[in-house]
Amino acid sequence: MAKKCMIAKEKQKKETVNKFKLKRDKIKAVIKSPSSTDEEKEIAIKQLQKLPRNSSPCRGRNRCNLTGRPHGFYRKFGLSRNKLREAAMRGDIPGLVKASW
Repeated sequence: MAKKCMIAKEKQKKETVNKFKLKRDKIKAVIKSPSSTDEEKEIAIKQLQKLPRNSSPCRGRNRCNLTGRPHGFYRKFGLSRNKLREAAMRGDIPGLVKASW
């Protein structure tokens, strides 16, 4: 099980991303726009740099919903490999069975 502080930190990052999403999208649209001038792009880049680092979605880490484990994470299920295997053995995930041959 991951530390409670690490799980809380990831939750805080997700909230920050959601809070600044619209603002980031507007600024990035100005930067990507071919019609904006160099001065406008420069101002937009400075505005983007002033935003908090954790407002960037790529700073988040995928973690298991049950344990908070960061490695061996299956995005489709939201679980780490260990908990995914346990859930599959219990039959909690429809259509997922252990391979045997």
